[in-house]
Amino acid sequence: MKHDRSALLFEKAKKIIPGGVNSPVRAFTSVGSQPLFIERASGSKMFDADGNEFIDYVGSWGPMIVGHCHPKVVAAITAAMGKGSSFGAPTDLEVQLAEMVVAAVPSIEMVRMVSSGTEATMSAIRLARAYTGRDAIIKFSGCYHGHADSLLVKAGSGAATFGVPDSPGVPADFARHTLIAEYNDLASVQALVAENREKVACIIIEPIAGNMGTVTPRQGFLQGLRDLCDREKIVLIFDEVMSGFRVAYGGAQELYGITPDLTTLGKIIGGGLPVGAFGGKREIMELLSPSGSVYQAGTLSGNPLAMTAGIATLEILQEEGFYQRLEEKSAKVADAISRAAADAGYPIYSTRVGSMLCVFFTKHEVHDWTTAADCDTAAYGRYFRAMLEQGIYLAPSQFETAFVSMAHSAEDIDRTALAARNAFDILAAG
Repeated sequence: MKHDRSALLFEKAKKIIPGGVNSPVRAFTSVGSQPLFIERASGSKMFDADGNEFIDYVGSWGPMIVGHCHPKVVAAITAAMGKGSSFGAPTDLEVQLAEMVVAAVPSIEMVRMVSSGTEATMSAIRLARAYTGRDAIIKFSGCYHGHADSLLVKAGSGAATFGVPDSPGVPADFARHTLIAEYNDLASVQALVAENREKVACIIIEPIAGNMGTVTPRQGFLQGLRDLCDREKIVLIFDEVMSGFRVAYGGAQELYGITPDLTTLGKIIGGGLPVGAFGGKREIMELLSPSGSVYQAGTLSGNPLAMTAGIATLEILQEEGFYQRLEEKSAKVADAISRAAADAGYPIYSTRVGSMLCVFFTKHEVHDWTTAADCDTAAYGRYFRAMLEQGIYLAPSQFETAFVSMAHSAEDIDRTALAARNAFDILAAG
């Protein structure tokens, strides 16, 4: 498989864009390769600048749950574009999508639209601090909530991939307000709260961690956080930018039956266009300007194109049997990869929640950042390259999640299974 044009484009990009990419993990550095420049996509497939076809399990890092260029979504966006791409003024589309989000997500009574997941988490934390009158926040090692200063402490995702979970440029005065707990370790959270009595404004967590690979919450962990926050009057924030509308229509909080105080969303609710949202209890949300004094604003917040794409996507998700069919496809993908590794005698640890899945290159259970970080990232790099050469596009990092879409066909899954068998045979042979 040739990648000549992608290589030329990458060299050109590096002269004018830092690292040649506009988001770090896209550089393919951690998997010992160079990025592919994508030209177009349709359904489950992407096509690069050299004309190569790939079955896509990245899905624009999660949003493409119905597949690329779904006809209904494309038609809706095209019609909206004809009326104007941005007004900087309210539209009925914002209200429509807000109503759909409020109806779907158990914790959300009011919601505000923004333009990115980072903006959503940053704003939710500001709101929690205002509501409680406290400054400290608790986050979890390996969980990524965007690149706001106070959140780039022990972060997952790209920060973990590049081995720099603490970024230069973050003032020490900001970082000292961020307390770090261990995922799936309730005692570590309880200890931090005890040491900082009446100082913690919020606990923010990915209820299903998706930025150190896919790491699932242990039985009782999320409920323990909910109980602790109730006792200590701490705002519990679920970052469902990734899991929202992905693992269930109401997100992880519907799946596990745990209701946070605030929720952040993104990805799927914009149908692939730039979007974010945060919402929750009415008494907290009404502190936002202009209802209250907590300031937050954005020129492109609620822009008609993203709202239209989100509405069209959520309408598809409401079709009867959608999540059951997606669950069946996802199970087949995960099972095929696990069987391929087992047949080759190559040890892996696999996780899956709905259409989020991960293959960890380790013999041991992965339940937090420490166990995730112990994975053989060099082996993952070899696996990634072997799959790519067979036309399977995976996340270029051990510490990211793979996504299955409704567009993945039985043929796609069979091709993925064959590629995985070949890849694990190569790895087993050394």
